Amino acid sequence: MGGAFLAAAVLARLGGRIGLPTIPLFILAGILLGPHTPGVVLLSDPHDLEMLTALGLVLLLFYLGLEFHLDDLKAGGRRMAMAGGTYLALNVGAGLGFGFALGWGTSEALVLAGVLGISSSAIVTKVLVDTGRLGNPETKPILGIIVVEDIFLALYLAALQPILSGADSLSAAALDAGKAFGFLLLLALAARFGTRIVGRLFATRDDELLVISFLGAAVFVAGVSEWFGVADAIGAFMVGLMLGSTASGERIRTLVHPLRDAFGAIFFFGFGLNIDPGDLLSVVWPVLIAVVLTLVMNVLAGMAAARMYSFGAQPAANIATTLLARGEFALILATMAAGAGLDSRLSPFIAGYVLLLAVLGPMVASRSHWLARFLPEREEPRTRDPELVG
Repeated sequence: MGGAFLAAAVLARLGGRIGLPTIPLFILAGILLGPHTPGVVLLSDPHDLEMLTALGLVLLLFYLGLEFHLDDLKAGGRRMAMAGGTYLALNVGAGLGFGFALGWGTSEALVLAGVLGISSSAIVTKVLVDTGRLGNPETKPILGIIVVEDIFLALYLAALQPILSGADSLSAAALDAGKAFGFLLLLALAARFGTRIVGRLFATRDDELLVISFLGAAVFVAGVSEWFGVADAIGAFMVGLMLGSTASGERIRTLVHPLRDAFGAIFFFGFGLNIDPGDLLSVVWPVLIAVVLTLVMNVLAGMAAARMYSFGAQPAANIATTLLARGEFALILATMAAGAGLDSRLSPFIAGYVLLLAVLGPMVASRSHWLARFLPEREEPRTRDPELVG
């Protein structure tokens, strides 16, 4: 563990001197010190870090919920749903078409639709923090798209599980999807109507008690969410959403920072441990085509979201590039695909695709002004010149 933290820190410090973001460097540390690369091996079994990496994801999404105010959701919920739906339609649709074009099989195409269609909530959160854009106007639609994606994720996993397992019971699949949706609805109602009660429960002047309380709540609800078939990350997000609107919200944001940063680094390090560079050569061309396709779809989705919110070229570029990275959901699908005995090329493809976008995503996001030069600016409404009237 100590070696993992130190390796991530050393690489991040070296990369920071040449302007590289920390996320791909944390992942690189995991690859170099993992079981699939010659040399020093800190951890021969990536599952040794499984609980800690899960905690890293939970804390990243919990912090995201703290920054996402309920008033924003109530005021712009319809536009957020439209932006999220547009993003999913473009990216999931493109992923499904790409999967069928590869000819690896129908189940494989359904897996690839999810892999290419869903952004990495953890990387998106880290990019927003690292680039200092949490207060930007375009961050609200970005967070809205992430929320829509996470809801879709829960339902998609529930629907895909019986297909990959070969189950022919539609009633079982419908029951799993209904259970997940019901729990999501319960969390949404608690966030909407239970904020005042939650605020009283967490009201304390003692920072130690506050840390233990919010950490326990985030992890507990994340675990219960997973039991109901909902991604643990969305449960942690909803807890953050509730607590962020309470009187203790600002203190919680301050206290969670070091926990978020430490365990977030371990999440990305553990991500790198699972990648075997030797398997990537056999799928290099499909990976490169998929990356280009994802970039194009993200630019189109960013322009569409910017149009809905009447944003200009720079916010559109920020939306497109911030949501580019793929991550934890793709790895979940890779694990499911391997367990279901699908095409052997699927796992190395997903690893290469995720690695390339995990590296490119934060780098492109920090240089989104380059993309903005090629995007159309929003036309300002014309006003009549009073001197010409009459």
